[in-house]
Amino acid sequence: MPEDRPCNRPHRPGNRPGQPASPRANVTGPTGPRHPPYRGPGRAGNVVPESRWRSRCGPPVAHTADGPLWTCDACGSDWPCPVLRATPTDAARRATLIPEFSRITRRAIRDLRGQPGGPDPVAIVRRFLWFLPLTDEEARAVALRLR
Repeated sequence: MPEDRPCNRPHRPGNRPGQPASPRANVTGPTGPRHPPYRGPGRAGNVVPESRWRSRCGPPVAHTADGPLWTCDACGSDWPCPVLRATPTDAARRATLIPEFSRITRRAIRDLRGQPGGPDPVAIVRRFLWFLPLTDEEARAVALRLR
């Protein structure tokens, strides 16, 4: 009879067919859980985050540096190294590089200026702002500004 079917009865807390509390509930059935627990897109367990930036062989892939020596972590030459300088720098890329490299140049002037036989601030500015066509006077003005 149509009245006996579950869809025709009014839904009250006591007469609902046996369903879990939520559609994603982890209820064990004859073949295991109905739904695996959510892990998120692209997540894998026990993965060290640094492995994204390092090669499988060990040394860092990125050509980065930090003071006081300012040598490249990957190739060992003076930073910015020839590999980094070889990247194309159009007008839009230069606009994004200027603020960051100005900050880095200020730190490099403080680190490299006091070393015996080290470069003068004008040479440091020309080295770290290689993507800008600076004359000696302009590089000197930038070095004075960044001191």
